Amino acid sequence: MPLLTSPCLPPQTSPTRGAMTYPLPALARKLGTNPYLLLILTTLMWSANGIAGRLAIGEISPMVIVSLRWLLASTLLFTFAHKQIAQDWQVLKHHLWLVAFGGVFGFTAFNALFYLAAHHTSGVNMTILQGSLPIFTLIGALVFHRTRITLLGGCGILLTLAGVMTVASKGDWDTLMRLSFNIGDVWLILACLLYAMFALSLRNRPKVSGIGFFAILAVAAFITSVPLIGWEMASGNAQWPTLRGWEILAFITLGPSLLSQLFFLRAVDLIGPSRASVFTNLVPIFGPMIAIMVLGETFHPFHAVALVLVLGGIGLAEWRRA
Repeated sequence: MPLLTSPCLPPQTSPTRGAMTYPLPALARKLGTNPYLLLILTTLMWSANGIAGRLAIGEISPMVIVSLRWLLASTLLFTFAHKQIAQDWQVLKHHLWLVAFGGVFGFTAFNALFYLAAHHTSGVNMTILQGSLPIFTLIGALVFHRTRITLLGGCGILLTLAGVMTVASKGDWDTLMRLSFNIGDVWLILACLLYAMFALSLRNRPKVSGIGFFAILAVAAFITSVPLIGWEMASGNAQWPTLRGWEILAFITLGPSLLSQLFFLRAVDLIGPSRASVFTNLVPIFGPMIAIMVLGETFHPFHAVALVLVLGGIGLAEWRRA
């Protein structure tokens, strides 16, 4: 079912999922049926989330972000789509295990482990290890869904990984030879593994609207994030948002926490988790591009090379599969 729906309009039957969908303006309908555009917008917002995290230093602490982002996201969803959520709850209440899994591991645990890893490992390691996400998803799709791995698909993933390594090493391959690994890298790999499992679980999600499904996930994520913010407060590291911190939090809530997750859910509905996950390798490519525009960082030739490699890899993986 398309995610961008209005609960106030008369429903129509969706032939693809057997769920209910609603009439939309032509532009919104086109967006809801184009997985590539949805995934590009998703990865752009996820990339901007990393920049927002850097801007948040000294303005709001990490676990306060994790907790408040899901509180605000769920509040917005219940405010504007409570009728749709109430309708979907009649189905979702019979699938609480999936909701709990998504909220706990896909959202809360992933973000917590990601933030913890950032305090113990280098940016190079974090960029490269994020490339394990589509690999984990591809292997999981093979094992659990019997999804066939094509030669072009495998080569495409390797090509995107080469692009990730290019931007991480800044075009200096000797940098890769000097890498060392620590507990932060283990946490990051575990975070990617958990999100890959979450992405795979979306293939069999209940036939409800994306808004209803995501709203319940957001509530589960907030509830399970409360112990984390309690731990941060107990350790004396919690910082409540400054005025600028609220601005950053508003962006994180609307973009990376809300719209991007809805777009990702819809894209998985359209092309499946293993194909959708390949696009996550755009995150370490788009991230530096956004940093160049927002933070005034310098554009280098290796940025262009990395972008060509990742886009070429995605194109190769999607060849004749659309």
